[in-house]
Amino acid sequence: MISALNRLVGLVEEHLAEDLDVRGLARGLGTTEYHLRRMFSSLAGMPLSEYVRRRRMTVAAADVVRGEDDLLSIAVRHGYGSTEAFGRAFRAVHGAGLSDVRRDGGPLRTQPKLRFHLTVEGSIPMDTRLVDRPAFRLVGHAARVPLIHQGVNPHIQQHIAALPQEAHARLKALGDAEPAGLLQVSDDVDPDATEGTELTYLHGVAMSRDTAVPDDLDAIEVPAGKWAVFSTAGPFPQALQTTWAATATEWFPSNPWRLRPGPSIVALLDRAADFDAATCELWLPVEPA
Repeated sequence: MISALNRLVGLVEEHLAEDLDVRGLARGLGTTEYHLRRMFSSLAGMPLSEYVRRRRMTVAAADVVRGEDDLLSIAVRHGYGSTEAFGRAFRAVHGAGLSDVRRDGGPLRTQPKLRFHLTVEGSIPMDTRLVDRPAFRLVGHAARVPLIHQGVNPHIQQHIAALPQEAHARLKALGDAEPAGLLQVSDDVDPDATEGTELTYLHGVAMSRDTAVPDDLDAIEVPAGKWAVFSTAGPFPQALQTTWAATATEWFPSNPWRLRPGPSIVALLDRAADFDAATCELWLPVEPA
């Protein structure tokens, strides 16, 4: 995976002024667009699209400062059809207009070219198992919420708090499949995992395909496949978020598996009375790399 990401960075440099065919690039690198985008975002700390935009504007800034060509020629060279569109993209990255930078030489916000390296860590084993699951359903109460990477997501908190107490007991009684218990499900996540983009959050349970779904509940159909299940315990949600990050930085680069499209599931196994600590399982859909 590390070599694939470095090859991707090289291809970005070769095609900065073009719209990248990420799907074709992923196929050429022996992986999928979904996995490539998710791993890039997790390891680089920014979506692939944002990295491309920053690199494009970093290279373009040198042309603007040199002043050898008119601004329209520079805009076209870097993939923009007008100086207006180029100027908006330039200001969004550098925080300054084209004329100001051409006159003053800055200010500029440079995005260095990324290089991915495998750091040997692994001093803390990851408690993981691989599970084959037939097709099943995730059933419960769904809402569209923004993606937040760190800390408690207040939108999810509000969604759960708005449910009456009897709704939780009802869901527990309906669950008849793995993962067991009440589940926190994230689906329709932006492949770049851009913070602030919307996802579907479902508070619910797993049900077999043979069980009828009540009309007043939402359902997500989950196809048959393999899952990597990561166990975590400690401060909530910090321990869970640390484990989630470690799947990208440690587990996937060290194992012959990659993410496949599908929901990610958190099964809450045990928790403290004030919910400041919890034991959880993180279920991620995977396939052979």
